[in-house]
Amino acid sequence: MLPERYEYEFQSPSGLEAAENRDWWAQARCNDLAGTMSGLFFSEELQDIAKAKQICALCPVMSECLEGALERREPWGVWGGQLILNGRILANKRRRGRPPKHPRPEDQLPVIPIPEALRETVGAAVGAA
Repeated sequence: MLPERYEYEFQSPSGLEAAENRDWWAQARCNDLAGTMSGLFFSEELQDIAKAKQICALCPVMSECLEGALERREPWGVWGGQLILNGRILANKRRRGRPPKHPRPEDQLPVIPIPEALRETVGAAVGAA
């Protein structure tokens, strides 16, 4: 069960909607109820993003997390094994500045496949940066 701070109702322009069902959240690998991993999941550093994606790759609720993030149009972060910016999945990310002639191995992010059930809905939500 989630702490009370996570159980809220969302007021949309069209009216009051039911609270999102987050029963799966208790099974998430990133959920320690203290927020100690938020630095990894909301970092701009490629090494941190890679670590967050690796944590997600072994998570039993990865598809629920990604689906919820896309529905909410999360502004940024790693959700369900995917890097999201402005509600869209980023196909890749590189360091700031001029790209090197030969990419550094440590700058390569792990590729986490999008769960089969979400591939059709995600197709339009994939971008590059």
